[in-house]
Amino acid sequence: MTLSLNIGNFFNDSSSHALVDELRKRTSEEDILDFEEKFNSKNEKNLHVYICRFLKNRSISRGLASRWLITIIENKESKIDALQK
Repeated sequence: MTLSLNIGNFFNDSSSHALVDELRKRTSEEDILDFEEKFNSKNEKNLHVYICRFLKNRSISRGLASRWLITIIENKESKIDALQK
């Protein structure tokens, strides 16, 4: 038996396209982290959930998704490391 998590559609199509466009605009690490912070403060689901969903649906490229996810994960890991010291 296989279980899968079906998160469903978070946004309508135009909102999804607008978010993908915003993702593509951000090139520097600072821009990505700033956008993530603002996005997470205003939305029920965190940005990484949307990025993974877009990746699953092939709405964004693997390269774009990996760049964003690596930046987000490395930032979280550095915050955890700083707290542990």
